[in-house]
Amino acid sequence: MIEWMNWTPTVAIFFAVIACILLAMTVYEVVSPCTERKGFLPISTTRGDRLFIGLLSAAYIHLAFLAVSDITLWVALALSVAWLLVLLRWG
Repeated sequence: MIEWMNWTPTVAIFFAVIACILLAMTVYEVVSPCTERKGFLPISTTRGDRLFIGLLSAAYIHLAFLAVSDITLWVALALSVAWLLVLLRWG
């Protein structure tokens, strides 16, 4: 059924981390519901909105590193995590 997918340990860890982030955010939302707020983003957002924007941004950061640089993707990962934390806190 999904034999076409290259399930390497790295891919499995990637999807497991995303699933854990979504689970943690769901539990956090149930325990402490949030309201929309406006940070430095030009729209009012909830925590879930900022998480989605952060994950999408991380994908673009990684694609940009692949397109224009030979630097290891660990740098892109560090930059993505830092951006996600900033976005979740002040976005």
